[in-house]
Amino acid sequence: MAGGATSQKNALKYVSLVTLTLQNAVLGLSMRYARTRPGDMFLSSTAVLLSEVVKLGTCLVLVYLEEGGPRQTLAALHSSIVRQPLDTLKVCVPSMVYLLQNNLLYVSASHLDAATYQVTYQLKILTTAVFAVLILRRTLRAAQWLSLVVLVAGVVLVQLSHAQEAGGAQRAGPQNRLLGFGAALAACVLSGFAGVYFEKLLKGGGASVWMRNVQLSLLSVPLGLFTSLAYDWGAVRERGFLAGYDAFVWYLVVLQAGGGLLVAVVVKYADNILKGFATSLAIVVSCVASVYLFDFEVTLQFALGAACVICSIFLYNHVPKSAKASEITV
Repeated sequence: MAGGATSQKNALKYVSLVTLTLQNAVLGLSMRYARTRPGDMFLSSTAVLLSEVVKLGTCLVLVYLEEGGPRQTLAALHSSIVRQPLDTLKVCVPSMVYLLQNNLLYVSASHLDAATYQVTYQLKILTTAVFAVLILRRTLRAAQWLSLVVLVAGVVLVQLSHAQEAGGAQRAGPQNRLLGFGAALAACVLSGFAGVYFEKLLKGGGASVWMRNVQLSLLSVPLGLFTSLAYDWGAVRERGFLAGYDAFVWYLVVLQAGGGLLVAVVVKYADNILKGFATSLAIVVSCVASVYLFDFEVTLQFALGAACVICSIFLYNHVPKSAKASEITV
């Protein structure tokens, strides 16, 4: 029985990791297309807010299915949220950080091509590893630290390659690669901290994955509304809250919400660092798709940088036979 449960858990872990990898690749490409296509531009702050609303609604449905009825669901929500205010307040930290991170990702996608954006954002693996050591007291092998150095070297090569893309010319307004890189770097730091903090909450027992996400979204929605009105009030008043929205933007909203739920599953059954390396495989998909969709030119330096990032994945996950017996798999 125990072996079957372990097998089922491992299967769920790897299925969710593969799904998250594909979601990350598609999301990066979709965000880039949404921010470069001609036409009326939507407000990214409203898209982030609506993603949280979609995620909240989805999690409430999942809690309902988990509890088995409306009465049980209301009782579970009351017990987990109302009767445990301190526990709910703990979720405020990742809630605010994720909100800021998602807004920064739109800034980065507006100023970096899809492939460079994907490679640069993999620095979150480094920040996640550092926070995992500091917060979770996790120990990394020497080879794993070396893989993180290789990762950073790969990202530096990509940033120095100055890859050009024809798709950026379609965009209204100049592109600022420094701003895009700065936004991606800040998002990496925030992602590392929030991911490890949320992992600690999820693996600390208590509420289920979906209930934790309900808590997260209940705090993110009002914060997102405040952020949207504070920074884009003039545009909202002049053009409307849903200005520039069409079927593709709504698809993007749902895709981003789905990614947040996938991350929660992966963090529950794997860990943030493994999640980061799995999503790095999205680089390959993004590079190939960018060549065809955005006339992206893969230079030798970019290829070397992307290869370093991909090699760091395998180096990090390689466990020597002598270490397998003593290492605790997380």
